[in-house]
Amino acid sequence: MSDNEKKTLLIVEDDLGLQSQLRWHFDQYEVVIAGDREAAIAELRKHEPEVVLQDLGLPPDDEGVEEGFMALDEILRLAPYTKVIVVTGNHDYENAVRAVSLGAYDFYEKPVNTDVLDLIVQRAFQMHDLELQNRNLAAQAKSPLDGIIASAPNMLDVCRTVEKIAPTQVTCLILGESGTGKEVFARAIHNLSENCDGRFVAINCAAVPENLMESELFGYEKGAFTGAAKRTLGKVEVAGNGTLFLDEIGDMPLALQAKLLRFLQERVIERVGGREEIPVDVRVLCATNKDLQTMVSEGTFREDLFYRISEMIIELPPLRERGSDTVLLARHLVSKYNTELKKKIKGLAADAAIAIENYQWPGNIRELENKVKRAVIMTDGNKVSAQDLGLTVGEEQVLNLRQVRQEAEVRAINGALATANGNVSAAAKLLGITRPTLYDLVKKYELDLDD
Repeated sequence: MSDNEKKTLLIVEDDLGLQSQLRWHFDQYEVVIAGDREAAIAELRKHEPEVVLQDLGLPPDDEGVEEGFMALDEILRLAPYTKVIVVTGNHDYENAVRAVSLGAYDFYEKPVNTDVLDLIVQRAFQMHDLELQNRNLAAQAKSPLDGIIASAPNMLDVCRTVEKIAPTQVTCLILGESGTGKEVFARAIHNLSENCDGRFVAINCAAVPENLMESELFGYEKGAFTGAAKRTLGKVEVAGNGTLFLDEIGDMPLALQAKLLRFLQERVIERVGGREEIPVDVRVLCATNKDLQTMVSEGTFREDLFYRISEMIIELPPLRERGSDTVLLARHLVSKYNTELKKKIKGLAADAAIAIENYQWPGNIRELENKVKRAVIMTDGNKVSAQDLGLTVGEEQVLNLRQVRQEAEVRAINGALATANGNVSAAAKLLGITRPTLYDLVKKYELDLDD
Protein backbone atom coordinates (compact mmCIF):
# COMPACT_ATOMS: atom_id res chain seq x y z
CA MET A 1 0.00 0.00 0.00
CA SER A 2 1.51 3.34 -1.08
CA ASP A 3 1.59 6.39 1.21
CA ASN A 4 -1.15 8.13 -0.78
CA GLU A 5 -3.45 5.10 -0.39
CA LYS A 6 -2.95 4.61 3.35
CA LYS A 7 -6.01 4.90 5.54
CA THR A 8 -5.79 7.16 8.58
CA LEU A 9 -5.79 5.81 12.15
CA LEU A 10 -5.94 8.31 15.03
CA ILE A 11 -4.47 6.95 18.29
CA VAL A 12 -5.48 8.87 21.42
CA GLU A 13 -3.08 7.69 24.14
CA ASP A 14 -1.08 9.60 26.77
CA ASP A 15 1.44 6.81 27.46
CA LEU A 16 4.52 7.68 25.38
CA GLY A 17 5.81 4.10 25.37
CA LEU A 18 2.48 2.72 24.16
CA GLN A 19 2.26 5.50 21.58
CA SER A 20 5.58 4.40 20.10
CA GLN A 21 4.61 0.72 20.17
CA LEU A 22 1.27 1.30 18.44
CA ARG A 23 2.76 3.66 15.84
CA TRP A 24 5.33 1.00 14.93
CA HIS A 25 2.79 -1.83 14.90
CA PHE A 26 0.23 -0.04 12.72
CA ASP A 27 2.72 1.15 10.10
CA GLN A 28 0.37 -0.02 7.31
CA TYR A 29 -1.84 2.94 8.21
CA GLU A 30 -1.20 6.66 8.32
CA VAL A 31 -0.95 6.92 12.11
CA VAL A 32 -1.76 10.20 13.86
CA ILE A 33 -1.02 10.49 17.61
CA ALA A 34 -2.77 12.65 20.23
CA GLY A 35 -2.03 12.65 23.95
CA ASP A 36 -5.13 14.38 25.31
CA ARG A 37 -8.68 15.40 24.40
CA GLU A 38 -7.80 18.80 22.96
CA ALA A 39 -5.09 17.37 20.72
CA ALA A 40 -7.40 14.52 19.66
CA ILE A 41 -10.12 16.93 18.49
CA ALA A 42 -7.56 19.04 16.63
CA GLU A 43 -6.15 15.98 14.83
CA LEU A 44 -9.68 14.73 14.09
CA ARG A 45 -10.57 18.00 12.37
CA LYS A 46 -7.29 18.05 10.46
CA HIS A 47 -7.03 14.44 9.26
CA GLU A 48 -10.63 13.09 9.36
CA PRO A 49 -9.50 9.54 10.27
CA GLU A 50 -11.67 6.57 9.38
CA VAL A 51 -10.88 4.86 12.70
CA VAL A 52 -9.94 6.19 16.16
CA LEU A 53 -8.23 4.05 18.80
CA GLN A 54 -8.88 5.89 22.07
CA ASP A 55 -7.76 5.24 25.63
CA LEU A 56 -10.59 6.13 28.01
CA GLY A 57 -8.13 7.08 30.75
CA LEU A 58 -6.96 10.45 29.48
CA PRO A 59 -5.28 13.22 31.51
CA PRO A 60 -6.00 14.99 33.77
CA ASP A 61 -8.34 12.33 35.27
CA ASP A 62 -6.76 9.10 34.03
CA GLU A 63 -8.53 7.01 36.66
CA GLY A 64 -11.91 8.75 36.56
CA VAL A 65 -12.08 8.40 32.74
CA GLU A 66 -14.56 11.29 32.47
CA GLU A 67 -12.11 13.15 30.25
CA GLY A 68 -12.07 10.09 28.00
CA PHE A 69 -15.85 10.05 27.78
CA MET A 70 -15.87 13.76 26.96
CA ALA A 71 -13.38 13.07 24.15
CA LEU A 72 -15.53 10.20 22.86
CA ASP A 73 -18.63 12.41 22.90
CA GLU A 74 -16.91 15.19 20.95
CA ILE A 75 -15.44 12.79 18.39
CA LEU A 76 -18.82 11.23 17.68
CA ARG A 77 -20.47 14.64 17.41
CA LEU A 78 -17.89 15.94 14.94
CA ALA A 79 -17.42 12.72 12.95
CA PRO A 80 -20.45 10.44 13.44
CA TYR A 81 -19.27 7.96 10.77
CA THR A 82 -15.83 7.49 12.32
CA LYS A 83 -15.32 4.14 14.05
CA VAL A 84 -14.08 4.66 17.62
CA ILE A 85 -12.45 1.74 19.45
CA VAL A 86 -12.06 2.52 23.15
CA VAL A 87 -9.29 0.99 25.24
CA THR A 88 -10.15 0.40 28.90
CA GLY A 89 -8.36 -0.86 31.97
CA ASN A 90 -8.31 -4.55 32.83
CA HIS A 91 -11.81 -5.89 33.80
CA ASP A 92 -13.32 -2.41 33.35
CA TYR A 93 -16.48 -3.79 31.74
CA GLU A 94 -18.76 -1.09 33.11
CA ASN A 95 -17.01 1.76 31.33
CA ALA A 96 -16.57 -0.35 28.18
CA VAL A 97 -20.30 -1.01 28.01
CA ARG A 98 -21.03 2.64 28.71
CA ALA A 99 -18.71 3.71 25.86
CA VAL A 100 -20.39 1.34 23.39
CA SER A 101 -23.83 2.55 24.48
CA LEU A 102 -22.68 6.13 23.74
CA GLY A 103 -21.73 5.17 20.18
CA ALA A 104 -18.24 3.61 20.29
CA TYR A 105 -17.77 0.91 17.64
CA ASP A 106 -15.96 -1.59 19.90
CA PHE A 107 -13.73 -1.82 22.98
CA TYR A 108 -10.49 -3.50 23.98
CA GLU A 109 -8.99 -4.12 27.41
CA LYS A 110 -5.42 -3.50 28.50
CA PRO A 111 -2.81 -4.95 28.54
CA VAL A 112 -2.55 -4.64 24.76
CA ASN A 113 -2.40 -7.81 22.68
CA THR A 114 -1.46 -6.43 19.28
CA ASP A 115 -2.70 -9.46 17.32
CA VAL A 116 -6.21 -9.18 18.74
CA LEU A 117 -6.18 -5.41 18.42
CA ASP A 118 -5.10 -5.84 14.77
CA LEU A 119 -8.26 -7.77 13.98
CA ILE A 120 -10.52 -5.24 15.71
CA VAL A 121 -8.93 -2.32 13.84
CA GLN A 122 -9.08 -4.12 10.47
CA ARG A 123 -12.74 -4.92 11.01
CA ALA A 124 -13.43 -1.27 11.92
CA PHE A 125 -11.86 -0.05 8.66
CA GLN A 126 -13.82 -2.64 6.67
CA MET A 127 -17.08 -1.60 8.35
CA HIS A 128 -16.32 2.08 7.68
CA ASP A 129 -15.75 1.31 3.97
CA LEU A 130 -18.95 -0.73 3.68
CA GLU A 131 -21.04 1.98 5.32
CA LEU A 132 -19.46 4.61 3.05
CA GLN A 133 -20.38 2.55 -0.02
CA ASN A 134 -23.94 2.18 1.27
CA ARG A 135 -24.25 5.92 1.87
CA ASN A 136 -22.97 6.65 -1.63
CA LEU A 137 -25.42 4.17 -3.16
CA ALA A 138 -28.26 5.62 -1.09
CA ALA A 139 -27.32 9.15 -2.17
CA GLN A 140 -27.35 8.09 -5.82
CA ALA A 141 -30.66 6.32 -5.36
CA LYS A 142 -32.29 9.47 -3.98
CA SER A 143 -32.47 10.90 -7.50
CA PRO A 144 -35.04 9.12 -9.65
CA LEU A 145 -33.27 10.18 -12.87
CA ASP A 146 -30.05 8.79 -14.29
CA GLY A 147 -27.30 11.37 -14.52
CA ILE A 148 -28.93 13.75 -12.04
CA ILE A 149 -27.66 14.06 -8.48
CA ALA A 150 -30.37 15.37 -6.20
CA SER A 151 -31.59 14.83 -2.65
CA ALA A 152 -33.05 18.24 -1.69
CA PRO A 153 -36.88 18.25 -1.53
CA ASN A 154 -37.24 20.98 -4.18
CA MET A 155 -35.00 19.05 -6.58
CA LEU A 156 -36.80 15.77 -5.94
CA ASP A 157 -40.05 17.57 -6.84
CA VAL A 158 -38.45 18.59 -10.14
CA CYS A 159 -37.35 15.00 -10.80
CA ARG A 160 -40.85 13.70 -10.13
CA THR A 161 -42.29 16.30 -12.53
CA VAL A 162 -39.82 15.22 -15.23
CA GLU A 163 -40.84 11.59 -14.77
CA LYS A 164 -44.51 12.50 -15.27
CA ILE A 165 -44.15 14.67 -18.37
CA ALA A 166 -41.37 12.75 -20.15
CA PRO A 167 -43.64 10.02 -21.64
CA THR A 168 -45.97 12.68 -23.10
CA GLN A 169 -45.36 14.88 -26.14
CA VAL A 170 -46.05 18.24 -24.47
CA THR A 171 -43.71 21.11 -25.29
CA CYS A 172 -41.81 21.94 -22.13
CA LEU A 173 -40.10 25.16 -21.00
CA ILE A 174 -37.22 24.80 -18.53
CA LEU A 175 -36.45 27.94 -16.53
CA GLY A 176 -33.41 28.61 -14.37
CA GLU A 177 -30.31 30.71 -13.92
CA SER A 178 -27.32 30.10 -16.14
CA GLY A 179 -25.45 26.98 -15.05
CA THR A 180 -28.31 25.27 -13.17
CA GLY A 181 -28.36 22.22 -15.46
CA LYS A 182 -31.21 22.98 -17.89
CA GLU A 183 -29.70 20.89 -20.69
CA VAL A 184 -29.06 17.99 -18.28
CA PHE A 185 -32.77 17.91 -17.43
CA ALA A 186 -33.72 18.25 -21.09
CA ARG A 187 -31.62 15.16 -21.84
CA ALA A 188 -33.28 13.36 -18.93
CA ILE A 189 -36.71 14.11 -20.43
CA HIS A 190 -35.49 12.81 -23.80
CA ASN A 191 -34.08 9.61 -22.29
CA LEU A 192 -37.39 8.84 -20.56
CA SER A 193 -39.56 9.71 -23.55
CA GLU A 194 -40.89 7.65 -26.47
CA ASN A 195 -38.37 9.53 -28.64
CA CYS A 196 -35.38 8.16 -26.73
CA ASP A 197 -34.22 6.06 -29.71
CA GLY A 198 -34.03 9.22 -31.81
CA ARG A 199 -31.39 11.94 -31.67
CA PHE A 200 -31.14 14.67 -29.06
CA VAL A 201 -30.22 17.84 -30.98
CA ALA A 202 -29.42 21.05 -29.10
CA ILE A 203 -29.05 24.55 -30.47
CA ASN A 204 -28.11 27.65 -28.46
CA CYS A 205 -30.22 30.48 -29.83
CA ALA A 206 -27.88 33.07 -28.30
CA ALA A 207 -24.79 31.63 -30.00
CA VAL A 208 -26.04 31.69 -33.62
CA PRO A 209 -25.94 35.01 -35.56
CA GLU A 210 -29.41 36.35 -36.33
CA ASN A 211 -28.97 36.15 -40.12
CA LEU A 212 -28.02 32.46 -39.88
CA MET A 213 -30.57 31.32 -37.33
CA GLU A 214 -33.36 30.45 -39.82
CA SER A 215 -31.13 28.29 -42.04
CA GLU A 216 -29.60 26.69 -38.93
CA LEU A 217 -33.06 25.68 -37.71
CA PHE A 218 -34.89 24.84 -40.93
CA GLY A 219 -32.07 24.15 -43.39
CA TYR A 220 -31.75 25.52 -46.94
CA GLU A 221 -31.96 24.48 -50.57
CA LYS A 222 -29.08 24.60 -53.03
CA GLY A 223 -28.65 28.13 -54.38
CA ALA A 224 -30.81 29.70 -51.69
CA PHE A 225 -28.06 32.24 -51.04
CA THR A 226 -24.44 32.86 -51.93
CA GLY A 227 -22.39 29.89 -50.76
CA ALA A 228 -25.34 27.46 -50.59
CA ALA A 229 -23.66 24.83 -52.76
CA LYS A 230 -25.93 21.95 -51.74
CA ARG A 231 -29.14 21.16 -49.90
CA THR A 232 -28.53 21.20 -46.14
CA LEU A 233 -30.86 19.91 -43.47
CA GLY A 234 -31.58 22.12 -40.47
CA LYS A 235 -31.58 21.12 -36.80
CA VAL A 236 -35.34 20.48 -36.85
CA GLU A 237 -35.07 17.83 -39.57
CA VAL A 238 -31.90 16.33 -38.10
CA ALA A 239 -33.78 15.83 -34.83
CA GLY A 240 -36.70 14.11 -36.60
CA ASN A 241 -38.23 11.32 -34.45
CA GLY A 242 -36.07 12.57 -31.59
CA THR A 243 -35.87 15.71 -29.43
CA LEU A 244 -35.01 19.29 -30.40
CA PHE A 245 -33.68 21.39 -27.52
CA LEU A 246 -33.83 25.17 -28.04
CA ASP A 247 -31.56 26.64 -25.39
CA GLU A 248 -31.74 30.36 -24.53
CA ILE A 249 -34.93 30.73 -26.56
CA GLY A 250 -35.37 34.19 -25.04
CA ASP A 251 -32.62 35.37 -27.41
CA MET A 252 -34.43 34.23 -30.57
CA PRO A 253 -35.10 37.13 -33.01
CA LEU A 254 -38.74 38.27 -33.21
CA ALA A 255 -38.95 37.60 -36.96
CA LEU A 256 -37.95 33.98 -36.46
CA GLN A 257 -40.32 33.53 -33.52
CA ALA A 258 -43.27 33.67 -35.94
CA LYS A 259 -41.81 30.87 -38.09
CA LEU A 260 -41.07 28.75 -35.04
CA LEU A 261 -44.66 29.25 -33.87
CA ARG A 262 -45.99 28.05 -37.23
CA PHE A 263 -43.80 24.94 -37.04
CA LEU A 264 -44.98 24.16 -33.50
CA GLN A 265 -48.62 24.52 -34.59
CA GLU A 266 -48.51 22.75 -37.95
CA ARG A 267 -45.45 20.49 -37.48
CA VAL A 268 -44.23 21.34 -40.98
CA ILE A 269 -41.24 23.38 -42.12
CA GLU A 270 -39.99 25.03 -45.30
CA ARG A 271 -36.28 25.15 -45.99
CA VAL A 272 -34.78 28.55 -46.85
CA GLY A 273 -35.11 28.98 -50.61
CA GLY A 274 -37.67 26.18 -50.89
CA ARG A 275 -41.45 25.94 -51.27
CA GLU A 276 -42.09 22.38 -50.21
CA GLU A 277 -43.78 21.81 -46.86
CA ILE A 278 -41.92 19.08 -44.99
CA PRO A 279 -43.66 17.33 -42.08
CA VAL A 280 -41.41 16.71 -39.08
CA ASP A 281 -42.24 14.60 -36.01
CA VAL A 282 -40.01 15.90 -33.20
CA ARG A 283 -40.33 16.58 -29.47
CA VAL A 284 -39.49 20.23 -28.68
CA LEU A 285 -37.98 21.37 -25.38
CA CYS A 286 -37.01 24.98 -24.66
CA ALA A 287 -34.95 26.66 -21.96
CA THR A 288 -34.02 30.17 -20.91
CA ASN A 289 -32.60 32.15 -18.01
CA LYS A 290 -34.71 35.17 -18.93
CA ASP A 291 -38.13 36.28 -17.65
CA LEU A 292 -40.24 35.59 -20.75
CA GLN A 293 -43.43 37.00 -19.22
CA THR A 294 -41.70 40.35 -18.70
CA MET A 295 -40.37 40.17 -22.26
CA VAL A 296 -43.92 39.52 -23.49
CA SER A 297 -45.18 42.64 -21.71
CA GLU A 298 -42.27 44.60 -23.21
CA GLY A 299 -43.01 43.31 -26.71
CA THR A 300 -39.68 41.53 -27.15
CA PHE A 301 -41.15 38.01 -27.10
CA ARG A 302 -44.33 36.83 -28.78
CA GLU A 303 -47.15 36.08 -26.35
CA ASP A 304 -48.63 33.33 -28.56
CA LEU A 305 -45.23 31.62 -28.79
CA PHE A 306 -44.76 31.85 -25.03
CA TYR A 307 -48.01 29.97 -24.39
CA ARG A 308 -47.17 27.44 -27.09
CA ILE A 309 -43.74 26.50 -25.64
CA SER A 310 -44.88 26.59 -22.00
CA GLU A 311 -47.46 23.81 -22.02
CA MET A 312 -45.42 22.58 -19.05
CA ILE A 313 -42.92 24.68 -17.09
CA ILE A 314 -40.06 23.30 -15.01
CA GLU A 315 -38.27 25.76 -12.75
CA LEU A 316 -34.78 24.73 -11.62
CA PRO A 317 -33.72 26.31 -8.30
CA PRO A 318 -30.24 27.88 -8.20
CA LEU A 319 -27.48 25.91 -6.50
CA ARG A 320 -27.60 28.13 -3.39
CA GLU A 321 -31.19 26.92 -2.75
CA ARG A 322 -30.43 23.19 -3.02
CA GLY A 323 -29.17 22.65 0.53
CA SER A 324 -26.87 19.68 0.97
CA ASP A 325 -27.06 18.88 -2.75
CA THR A 326 -24.17 21.30 -3.23
CA VAL A 327 -21.78 19.15 -1.20
CA LEU A 328 -23.23 16.00 -2.79
CA LEU A 329 -22.47 17.41 -6.25
CA ALA A 330 -19.01 18.53 -5.15
CA ARG A 331 -18.14 15.03 -3.88
CA HIS A 332 -19.34 13.54 -7.17
CA LEU A 333 -17.22 16.02 -9.15
CA VAL A 334 -14.14 15.32 -7.01
CA SER A 335 -14.58 11.61 -7.71
CA LYS A 336 -15.14 12.25 -11.41
CA TYR A 337 -12.09 14.48 -11.92
CA ASN A 338 -10.01 12.31 -9.62
CA THR A 339 -10.54 9.45 -12.08
CA GLU A 340 -10.21 11.57 -15.22
CA LEU A 341 -7.00 13.27 -14.06
CA LYS A 342 -5.58 10.08 -12.50
CA LYS A 343 -5.11 11.65 -9.08
CA LYS A 344 -5.29 9.95 -5.67
CA ILE A 345 -7.63 12.25 -3.76
CA LYS A 346 -9.87 10.75 -1.08
CA GLY A 347 -12.57 13.43 -1.15
CA LEU A 348 -13.45 16.74 0.50
CA ALA A 349 -11.91 18.00 3.72
CA ALA A 350 -14.31 19.14 6.45
CA ASP A 351 -13.54 22.84 5.92
CA ALA A 352 -14.20 22.44 2.18
CA ALA A 353 -17.67 20.98 2.82
CA ILE A 354 -18.53 23.85 5.18
CA ALA A 355 -17.23 26.48 2.74
CA ILE A 356 -19.17 24.91 -0.17
CA GLU A 357 -22.44 24.92 1.78
CA ASN A 358 -22.03 28.57 2.82
CA TYR A 359 -20.87 29.99 -0.52
CA GLN A 360 -23.63 31.50 -2.67
CA TRP A 361 -22.46 30.06 -6.05
CA PRO A 362 -23.54 32.87 -8.40
CA GLY A 363 -22.28 30.76 -11.33
CA ASN A 364 -24.21 27.69 -10.10
CA ILE A 365 -23.07 24.20 -11.17
CA ARG A 366 -20.77 25.52 -13.89
CA GLU A 367 -18.83 27.53 -11.29
CA LEU A 368 -18.76 24.53 -8.93
CA GLU A 369 -17.35 22.33 -11.70
CA ASN A 370 -14.62 24.86 -12.49
CA LYS A 371 -13.56 25.29 -8.88
CA VAL A 372 -13.54 21.56 -8.13
CA LYS A 373 -11.60 20.66 -11.27
CA ARG A 374 -9.01 23.35 -10.57
CA ALA A 375 -8.75 22.21 -6.95
CA VAL A 376 -8.26 18.55 -7.93
CA ILE A 377 -5.45 19.59 -10.29
CA MET A 378 -3.70 21.91 -7.85
CA THR A 379 -4.09 20.25 -4.44
CA ASP A 380 -1.00 18.73 -2.85
CA GLY A 381 -2.93 16.89 -0.14
CA ASN A 382 -5.06 13.77 -0.23
CA LYS A 383 -8.26 15.79 0.27
CA VAL A 384 -9.56 18.95 -1.36
CA SER A 385 -9.56 21.81 1.16
CA ALA A 386 -11.42 25.12 1.23
CA GLN A 387 -8.15 26.85 0.31
CA ASP A 388 -7.79 24.59 -2.74
CA LEU A 389 -11.27 25.68 -3.84
CA GLY A 390 -10.45 29.34 -3.30
CA LEU A 391 -13.15 29.59 -0.61
CA THR A 392 -13.02 30.71 3.01
CA VAL A 393 -14.68 29.38 6.15
CA GLY A 394 -15.95 32.09 8.49
CA GLU A 395 -15.10 31.89 12.17
CA GLU A 396 -18.76 31.41 13.04
CA GLN A 397 -19.07 28.35 10.83
CA VAL A 398 -18.09 25.62 13.24
CA LEU A 399 -18.67 21.88 13.27
CA ASN A 400 -19.17 21.49 17.01
CA LEU A 401 -22.92 21.34 17.68
CA ARG A 402 -22.43 21.98 21.39
CA GLN A 403 -20.60 25.22 20.64
CA VAL A 404 -23.26 26.30 18.14
CA ARG A 405 -25.99 25.65 20.70
CA GLN A 406 -24.08 27.49 23.41
CA GLU A 407 -23.55 30.57 21.25
CA ALA A 408 -27.24 30.60 20.26
CA GLU A 409 -28.36 30.37 23.91
CA VAL A 410 -26.01 33.15 24.98
CA ARG A 411 -27.32 35.42 22.20
CA ALA A 412 -30.93 34.65 23.16
CA ILE A 413 -30.30 35.30 26.86
CA ASN A 414 -28.49 38.58 26.22
CA GLY A 415 -31.23 39.67 23.83
CA ALA A 416 -33.99 38.87 26.31
CA LEU A 417 -32.21 40.66 29.15
CA ALA A 418 -31.66 43.70 26.95
CA THR A 419 -35.32 43.73 25.87
CA ALA A 420 -36.44 43.36 29.50
CA ASN A 421 -34.03 46.11 30.60
CA GLY A 422 -32.23 43.70 32.94
CA ASN A 423 -35.38 42.36 34.62
CA VAL A 424 -34.67 38.64 35.13
CA SER A 425 -38.32 37.62 35.60
CA ALA A 426 -39.40 39.43 32.44
CA ALA A 427 -36.43 38.00 30.49
CA ALA A 428 -37.28 34.46 31.65
CA LYS A 429 -40.87 34.96 30.47
CA LEU A 430 -39.64 36.13 27.06
CA LEU A 431 -37.43 33.05 26.79
CA GLY A 432 -40.23 30.70 27.84
CA ILE A 433 -38.31 29.34 30.86
CA THR A 434 -38.50 29.70 34.63
CA ARG A 435 -36.55 32.28 36.61
CA PRO A 436 -34.38 29.59 38.34
CA THR A 437 -33.58 28.03 34.93
CA LEU A 438 -32.44 31.41 33.63
CA TYR A 439 -30.22 31.90 36.69
CA ASP A 440 -28.73 28.44 36.05
CA LEU A 441 -27.96 29.36 32.43
CA VAL A 442 -26.46 32.70 33.47
CA LYS A 443 -24.22 30.84 35.90
CA LYS A 444 -23.38 28.13 33.35
CA TYR A 445 -22.25 30.64 30.73
CA GLU A 446 -20.69 33.02 33.28
CA LEU A 447 -22.79 35.98 32.18
CA ASP A 448 -22.79 39.24 34.10
CA LEU A 449 -26.33 40.31 35.00
CA ASP A 450 -25.15 43.73 36.16
CA ASP A 451 -23.58 44.30 32.74
